[in-house]
Amino acid sequence: MRAAADHDDSVDKLPVTPGPIVPARELLGEMLLETKQPAAALEAFETSMMFAPERFNALYGAAHAAQISDNRQKASAYYAKLLANCPRPTSDLPELREAKLFLTQK
Repeated sequence: MRAAADHDDSVDKLPVTPGPIVPARELLGEMLLETKQPAAALEAFETSMMFAPERFNALYGAAHAAQISDNRQKASAYYAKLLANCPRPTSDLPELREAKLFLTQK
């Protein structure tokens, strides 16, 4: 998966294509979370955001990985950015509920 993510990062997208539906680096981050490697997952999500900044899934993944890694500072920053980027912060998405709950428990 790391090789696929590295390859995906190195391939230029044509200007007329919207880009990948889910970047391989985000998929790597999700896989690492599933295999109980939150620090590596956080790194994968942060790398993904260098190529596709402020994507909902990457912000949530980074925040969740940071929270599991006990990195409260990064978790707070990513959860806050996630909420700030949502057009309707009152949405009932589970990711937004998690972000709100985390930020109120500071």
